[in-house]
Amino acid sequence: MKVMRQVKLSRKVGLFLLLFYGLGNILGAGIYVLVGKVAGIAGYHSVFAFLLACVIALFTALSYMELASRYPVSAGVALYIQEGIGFKALSVSFGLIIAAAVLISAAAIAHGFAGYLSQIVSIDNTLAMVVLILFLAIIAIIGIKTSVVIASILTVIEISGLLLLIYHGFDKITHPTIRFSEHLPQGNFQDLSVVFLGAFLAFYAFLGFEDMVNIAEEVKEPRKTFPLAIILALGISTLLYVLIIIVALESLSLQELQDSQAPFSDIYAKLTGKDPFVISAIAAFAVLNGALIQIIMASRILYGMAEKGWLPSFLAQLSPWTSTPVSATILVAAATILFALLFDLVDLAGYTSMLILIIFTLVNISLIKIKRREPSPKGVISIPMWVPWCGLALNLLLIGMQLFLDKG
Repeated sequence: MKVMRQVKLSRKVGLFLLLFYGLGNILGAGIYVLVGKVAGIAGYHSVFAFLLACVIALFTALSYMELASRYPVSAGVALYIQEGIGFKALSVSFGLIIAAAVLISAAAIAHGFAGYLSQIVSIDNTLAMVVLILFLAIIAIIGIKTSVVIASILTVIEISGLLLLIYHGFDKITHPTIRFSEHLPQGNFQDLSVVFLGAFLAFYAFLGFEDMVNIAEEVKEPRKTFPLAIILALGISTLLYVLIIIVALESLSLQELQDSQAPFSDIYAKLTGKDPFVISAIAAFAVLNGALIQIIMASRILYGMAEKGWLPSFLAQLSPWTSTPVSATILVAAATILFALLFDLVDLAGYTSMLILIIFTLVNISLIKIKRREPSPKGVISIPMWVPWCGLALNLLLIGMQLFLDKG
């Protein structure tokens, strides 16, 4: 039975706030934390690994674009799978899986925050992660507009950090010492394997566009707003990533990048010869932003599923003062702390990528079945059928390559 509620989510998020909400999640969740780890795997082929990850993400982003336009509700993926495949148990299971993936991702970001914060002050990493998550949960409870405005401000800060590194490393972009041919894989098994392994981890850096659909009930004119916001967020982040990875590879050795706990700080220090306090502070705010958005997303997934009667009703209860799902947010914060304490950064990012790729596979299957069964309603942006088919194939390819290379 559907849970009845008197308090409703408020539609207060426009295109600008939604774009910065998505950008903040994409940029904060990946490049600040994993640039060194990807370089440690893919080496000088890291640019290609990031581009491959972008292409794989793009096709599924287009599928999300149509689905968000068709079903502008908070349940997101769980609803998409239910509408496409029609198996409630599967929908509920994967709704919980994507919530778990978001929690694991937030835990990974908390590790990144602790790494950058340690460059500024002397503090125990465990304490830093716990305090961070509790602080962000309080912000998420205060209200969606407040949360998204804060996230947007933090997004401006984190973009400024990327632009600062690009500015100081611009000469290395225009006059690189690494030959262009060294960035391209040669087609042999060794090169292709490191590119796919790097792309699997780099894929985590593109996650965030799918988070945007989970605040659909709080977005103004979602059928018009979502498509443009998703495409802009993915395009801007890709451009920034390519420039940053070139600067990183030109500034530090592969071993230095792989070993770094705060890669942006080390790159800045190498480029300028100055103390990296400023960039460390910016990076800390950047990953803080990513964690805030992940916590908001996970709470909205649980809320949306509970509101449909798929989870206990207390998770669908909204505060009459803030119109936010307080119980769901508290549960999300507790689970995020647990994951942060149990696993390290690379493991958390890898688990997130695998779970999300599986979910993306089901999302593309769902859209294929929906498009076969019913035409697009008036006002909904419809993508060609080959787009979700390509998204399905690319997701399965990356999953298969990761499993094969890990086994090997």
